[in-house]
This record gives sequence, structure tokens and C-alpha cells, in this order.
Amino acid sequence: MKYLYILISVLIASCSNNNSKLVIAEKTNDSIKNSFAPDKRVALYNIEVEQGKNGLLISGETNLPKAAEALKAELHRQNLSFADSIKILPDATLEGFTFAVVNNSVANIRSEAKHSAELATQALLGTPLKVLKRQGSFYLVQTPDDYLSWVDHGGIRLMDEKLFFEWNAASKIIYTKHEGYVYTDFNQNNKVSDIVMGSVLNYNSETEEGYHVVYPDGRKGFVLKAEAKLFRNWFDSVEPSGELIESYAKDFMGAPYLWGGTSSKGVDCSGFTKTVYLMNGFIIPRDASQQIMAGLDVDPGLDFKNLKKGDLMFFGSKATADKKQRVTHVGIWLGNNDGQFIHSASQVRLSSVNPESEHYDKANTDRYLGSRRYLHQNDSNIRSVKDIFNQEKVLQ
Repeated sequence: MKYLYILISVLIASCSNNNSKLVIAEKTNDSIKNSFAPDKRVALYNIEVEQGKNGLLISGETNLPKAAEALKAELHRQNLSFADSIKILPDATLEGFTFAVVNNSVANIRSEAKHSAELATQALLGTPLKVLKRQGSFYLVQTPDDYLSWVDHGGIRLMDEKLFFEWNAASKIIYTKHEGYVYTDFNQNNKVSDIVMGSVLNYNSETEEGYHVVYPDGRKGFVLKAEAKLFRNWFDSVEPSGELIESYAKDFMGAPYLWGGTSSKGVDCSGFTKTVYLMNGFIIPRDASQQIMAGLDVDPGLDFKNLKKGDLMFFGSKATADKKQRVTHVGIWLGNNDGQFIHSASQVRLSSVNPESEHYDKANTDRYLGSRRYLHQNDSNIRSVKDIFNQEKVLQ
């Protein structure tokens, strides 16, 4: 009986020791996740720690190899032995096809790998994507603004590194009209596809009337010069300003609201601001709650006095003793001596914070949270659109 008591005591001590190690490892894992991947919309860190038969086991997947290495290094530092079963994305089963380029006028990118899933965001024709893994006919991709979501195979052209670099290095045109068509030839008798503002295609040659272009999948077409520009010339000539922001924003007047939308086919509030800034030469964060974290705070007093045309205005629920501030909407300040702002709500429209204005929007004025200035700011979250086609930047 004495030996039985000893055995039970040893087992209890062993279990207690294992539980202690597991708790420490779990806390370490949570700390690493909070440090490297605080926003799951732009960073994938699905790593778990569990107690296996022979000790600790760390498993799961991430697209952040530095985070996985940091976790393992910290566990080693704490003298915790473990078995490593972490998968680093991109998945090896992709066989090197870890890039893609959007092949339709707009690719619908969803929150889950199924057509019935919520529309998370969209990517325009010619947008390069990182491909992380495949599930059925869907691919988990990361957009240039780092958003992680699923796109079906029909919306993209998969590429390996060699093909992707060749595509990226080629001269390009950018479509600058609100929406239109790519034609089979200059006679405009037959269409290859529709096309929307901000779309990019590879340049082949040109005539007096337009550009001969190439799609990611090799299709060829013709774009009118009146509706497009050579990408390099366009970028070099863009002078971001409040006036240019207003001009592109008003191109969207009346466009329908679409949750997840970022194109002339439909935009949500932050998809609207994102695309307007794209046409001013910038890649900005995707969602309103992310956009409020970038730029310069220009209205801490919430009195609209220091705002300039082009500033982003944010709306939502103000912080209370029990709840944090919640950002749910964004628009663009225009001013125009009427306290105007433009935003996507039901459709892209004008509103005002001025009670005397015909556009007065009391509901949004009452839930105003502040504004951020993006123009002429040195902020890592506000990047040049040239980064989309910079091979070194894409690989980072």
C-alpha cells in the first residue's frame, strides 16, 4: 500500500509539472501572437500548444516564419522541450505557384473558401496576390494591403516566381475611366471583357487610338487611349491633393453600396476611400477600423476646424467606461464652405456636418469620432502604389 501511495504522489507531481509547463507555453504563445499578429485580417497565426503523450506539442500554421521562430526560441529559453509540427505558409502543395494576378475586372475575395461566404474584399484586374494555400477550388491569398481572404480559381491566374516576375517587370497601362470595356481591336466591335477604374494590364504596343494590352492569362485586347494611361507616366504625373481626391471621389457618385466592394461595381465605405486613394497613388489599409490607425490625427477636438479636403473622417460608437471606441464608418472631408463629406452609405453620396446645409447628416455628425490626414504623411501604413509592382516589396 505504501508503494501505491508513492506511485500516486509521483503521478500527481508529474501531472502538476506538465500542467505548469503547458500553462507557461500557452501564455508564451499568446504573447507571440499578440506581438506578431494582433490583427488576424492581415496576419495568419493559427498555432496551438497542447500536451502530447511525450511532452509539449506546437502545431498549426502561419505565414509569419519570424513569429514561429520567436515562439520556439522563447520556449527553448524557458527550458521547455517540445515537438514542432508548425506549417509555414505558403503550403508546399502549391508546388511553387505561390503568386497570382487577378484575371477578371474584379475578383470577389471571400471570408471562407466557398461562394456562399461573406464578401470580405475585392481586387481589381491586374492586382498581384500572394498565394498561401488551396482548399478545393479556392485559394487563400494576401492582397497588396495585406488582407487575407479566399478567392476562387476562376478569378485569378496562378504563377510561379519566374512567371510572376516576368509579368511584374513588363510595361503596363492603368485604366482611369470609371468603367468601360477592353475590345478585341480598335474598331470596338467585339469586347474581351469589362474593366474598371484602377485596373492594370500589360502593355504590348500602341496606335494613335489606343493600347494593345495583354491579360494575365494571355488574352489580348485593345484599350482606348482616352480611357487609360501608361502606368509609369500616370504615376509620375500624379500629384496627390485634396482636389484630386475630390475629383476621383465624385466619379463614384451614385455607385451602389456593396459590403466588401472596392470597385465601380459597388463599394463599401472603406473600399470607397481605399480606391479613391489608390487613384492618388497610395495603398492604404482596407477597413475603417484599420484606416483610423494610420495618418495624422487632425481633429482631436472633434470640431472640424482643422480639416482639409481629402482627410478621412471616422464614425461609430464613442468609448464609454465599459466599452472601447468602435469604428464602423469612414468618409472623405470635402469642406467646400458647407461642411461637406462624401461617403458610401446606400450609395456614394454627399453629406454635411452643417445643420444649415441641404446635405446635413445629423446621424453621422452625432457619431463622429475624428479625422486622419494621409496626404504628405510619412507612415508605413500609407504606401506607394508602385509597391504593388515592386518585386522586392511583394516578396517581403
